[in-house]
Amino acid sequence: MAQSLDSKILRLGLPILIGQIGTIVVGFADTAMVGHYTTAALSSASFVNNVFNVAIFTLLGFSYGLTPLVGALFGRDDRRGIGSLLRTALLTNVVFAVAVGLVMTVIYLNLGHLGQPEELLPLIRPYYLIYLVGLLPIAVFNAFSQWAYAIKRTAMPMWIVLISNVINIAGNYLFIYGNCGMPEMGLNGAGVATLSARVFCAVAIVAVFCISGDFAVYRRGFRTGTGMKGAVKVTVTSLPVAVQMGCEAGSFTMAAVMAGWLGALELASYQLTVIMGTLGFCIYYSIGAATSVLVANAAGRDDRRLERLTAYAGYRIILVLACCSSLIFLLGSRAIFHIFTDDEAVIALSMTLIVPLILYQLGDATQIAFANSLRGTSFVMPMMWISIISYIVVGMPATYLLAFTAGMGLYGIILSFSASLFLAGALFLYFFLRATRERVPAANR
Repeated sequence: MAQSLDSKILRLGLPILIGQIGTIVVGFADTAMVGHYTTAALSSASFVNNVFNVAIFTLLGFSYGLTPLVGALFGRDDRRGIGSLLRTALLTNVVFAVAVGLVMTVIYLNLGHLGQPEELLPLIRPYYLIYLVGLLPIAVFNAFSQWAYAIKRTAMPMWIVLISNVINIAGNYLFIYGNCGMPEMGLNGAGVATLSARVFCAVAIVAVFCISGDFAVYRRGFRTGTGMKGAVKVTVTSLPVAVQMGCEAGSFTMAAVMAGWLGALELASYQLTVIMGTLGFCIYYSIGAATSVLVANAAGRDDRRLERLTAYAGYRIILVLACCSSLIFLLGSRAIFHIFTDDEAVIALSMTLIVPLILYQLGDATQIAFANSLRGTSFVMPMMWISIISYIVVGMPATYLLAFTAGMGLYGIILSFSASLFLAGALFLYFFLRATRERVPAANR
């Protein structure tokens, strides 16, 4: 049984993993191309990327609420019901993206009050606006990709993401440096390339859904939708996951703001370290997403034993991947940092952060494994307050105390991530075990 579950998770998760690795490659390419342009551009990109990580991960988390709902319907072979639910989820995701965009607009109007180096603001402002435009296509792609994952068609969004990665990297080459007769746009060129890739993803996945004969039964359901009752159900399931992922990303974003208080050099080093950590995060999340789908299928059949076995199998795989990521960080960090920048001061400071980076990998792996397993059960409400306690109440003060009160600077910022991630992992595990307790027959009570 264990070997069978491992193979099922790997088969389902492999296309997601390939897509995530493609995203990592693009993140590496963006950082490298911008970093080799100027250190100021790298620092500005670090700030904007980390601020928008909150918005992007919140949107992603909101779309994740669709997975257990579709997964349960898929386990019962209700294809038309899935199509109806997808339409409702698409509308709720678009409305949520508009709301998030309004919040990000308010932040834009107050950029001058966030304590960042004054010389970076002329670079930050236009790059921020380009990123703001990209929120809507992200929401559209998220809704359709979560539908595809939940019906076990993970290869389709994978190919779309990989093609978009090529578009992104080609756009960087053309617009950052002004190659092939294009204008030299610097950091804004990287923003235009990223926006082009995000629009392509949304258009491509909608086109595949509308054209492919394989999805005809889903399209028939899509024409009806599930009405207000369905919208409420999607929102109730989605919002706690959105809050969970938004709080986690927010803790990292606040850490980036604090790194900016230390200076432009520290902000650039923070960006290099976080992009390294993203290598682990994205890989773990691909297996976590696959685990969530299979837990949702088991939940649809009310097989709680299978839910737990699936979660444990996913955790085993993620732990192996965490060990591999840590080994890469330990042995190859200097070579990886040189990909991003030639600034020896930035590289030297980044090298001092490898130990705390490795320390928080186990916590990250644990919270990803059991957050996704809990999400698969649809028992998602605890995710909201777990994230608030772990990342906001504990994580952010720990970051400030270690960085400034304890005088550890940037090292303390990265070290503080372990506190919030391990706490979140333990709480997600506890509530997953509560959600999957075997029901006691009435005669035995």
